[in-house]
Amino acid sequence: MTLPLRLSLILTVLLLGGCESARELPLLDQVHLRGNLLIMTRNSPTTYYEGVEGPAGFEYDLVSRFAESLDVEVEFIVPNSFETILPTISAGEADFAAAGLTITEARKKRVRFTTSYQQITQQLLYFKGIPHPKTLADLEGYTLEVVAGSSHVENLQRKKRGLPSLGWTENSDHGIEDLIFLLKERLIDYTVADSNEVALHRNYYPELRVAFDLTDPEPLGWAFRKGKDTSLYDAAQTFLKDIQDSGELAHLIERHYGHAEQFNYVDRRAFRRDMFSRLIPYQPEFVKAAKTNELDWRLLAAIGYQESHWNPKAVSPTGVRGIMMLTQATAKQMGVKKRTDPIQSIHGGARYFARVKNKIPQRIQEPDRTWMALAAYNIGFGHLEDARRLTQAGGNNPDLWVDVKKSLPLLNQKKWYKKTRYGYARGRESVRYVDNIRSYHDILTWTVQQYAEPEEESEFSYPALSPAL
Repeated sequence: MTLPLRLSLILTVLLLGGCESARELPLLDQVHLRGNLLIMTRNSPTTYYEGVEGPAGFEYDLVSRFAESLDVEVEFIVPNSFETILPTISAGEADFAAAGLTITEARKKRVRFTTSYQQITQQLLYFKGIPHPKTLADLEGYTLEVVAGSSHVENLQRKKRGLPSLGWTENSDHGIEDLIFLLKERLIDYTVADSNEVALHRNYYPELRVAFDLTDPEPLGWAFRKGKDTSLYDAAQTFLKDIQDSGELAHLIERHYGHAEQFNYVDRRAFRRDMFSRLIPYQPEFVKAAKTNELDWRLLAAIGYQESHWNPKAVSPTGVRGIMMLTQATAKQMGVKKRTDPIQSIHGGARYFARVKNKIPQRIQEPDRTWMALAAYNIGFGHLEDARRLTQAGGNNPDLWVDVKKSLPLLNQKKWYKKTRYGYARGRESVRYVDNIRSYHDILTWTVQQYAEPEEESEFSYPALSPAL
C-alpha cells in the first residue's frame, strides 16, 4: 500500500469515528499521521552530534535511512542523563531509542530490542602515565568512574560478585566523552567505554590507552516499548534486515569506523603536535584555496599533512615537491611555477584535487565520492577506474568506497593487474593514504569545533588553542 493511500485510509477511519483518538492507532500509523519519528539518543561521535555541516553520527545516519524508508522526518531527543533513556521509552514518551544501546538480559526485561546491527566490546580505559592494570583487582586504591545507567554498570555488578573489593562511581551528569576528558585531566584514573567509542576517541586523545577487554563482543540494538503494538518495531526489523542484506549496513559501519582502527598512536600524536607548530601559518591559504575550489579546508589541510607533514621544502625520492607534493607535470598543468612555494603549492593542489573529484561520476554519493577522489589523487584516476572495474567484476558495487577499497590492493598483484588497463599500482598504500586523511580530517574538525569560537570556525585563526592540548 502506498503511503498516500495509507494516510487516506487512516484519516477516513478517524473521521468516521472508528477510533476515539489518533493515539489508539497502531504506532506505525501514528508516525505516518504526524509525519515524524521521535527518537531518544545521546550526544556522542558514535550516535548523534552536531557536525560542521549539521547533525551527524552513526545512529543519526541509520535512523535517517529508516525514516526515509517510511517517508517521514526525524526528531532527535537528547536527554540530560543517559539513565533516563530507557524509562522514557518504557513510558511511551518516544517511539524508540537509537543510542548505541547494548542488548543485555536486564534491559530486555524493560524494553523490546531489535535485531543487532553492530557488535562492540566493553574496554577499560586509562591515560598514559597511570599504571596499566592487568585485572580489575589492580584497580584497588584508584578511582573508576562510569556512566550511570549504562551496560557497563551491569557488567561491573556481575564481576563484583567474584571480586567484593571492586568499587566504582556512577556518574549521572556526564557521558563517555566527558569521562574521557576527566581521564585526561587526571581527575579520575579509569573508566569503561565501548570499543566503537574508543576507536574514534583515540584519534582525538592519542595518549588514551586500553587496559583490557571487559567482555566478549556484545550486540547493539534499537529499544522499543514493550506491548501488544509491534507495528513500528516490525517495520524497523524489516528495515534492518534489508540494509544488512543489501550491504548498506556494512557501508555505514565502514564510513564511520573503517579509517579509525588503522590509525596508530604515533600518527595521532605527531599530527596534534604539528597542528599547533606547522599548520597555523598556512591555514589562511588552505581556507582561501578550499573556498575558491568549493572544498572543505580541513580536508585540504589533511591532504597536505599526509603528503608532506606541511613541510614546504619536502621532496620525495620520485621528485615530487612541496606541501602538496606535486609532480612537475601536475604543477605545470595547475600553473604552479615554484612547487616549494607554499602558497602556490596549496592553491595548485586544491585546483588539482577539485579537477580529480570532478572526474568521479556524479552518481556516486558523498562521502564515497570524496574518498575515491582522494585515492585517485594519490594513485591516479586510471588506476582507480581499474579498481572499480575489478570491484564490479567481483560482483560488488563500484560506486561504494567500502567495496572499492577491497579491490585496490589487488593492483599490487600480477594475477590481477595484468587484467587491467593501467597495470601495476600500489593499491595497498592508496587505501592507507585515504584512511590517514580521513583520520586527520576528523581530528582537525573536532579540534576546531572544541576550541574555536563558533563564528570563527571558518576563519583563519585558532583563538583558543594552545600546544598544551
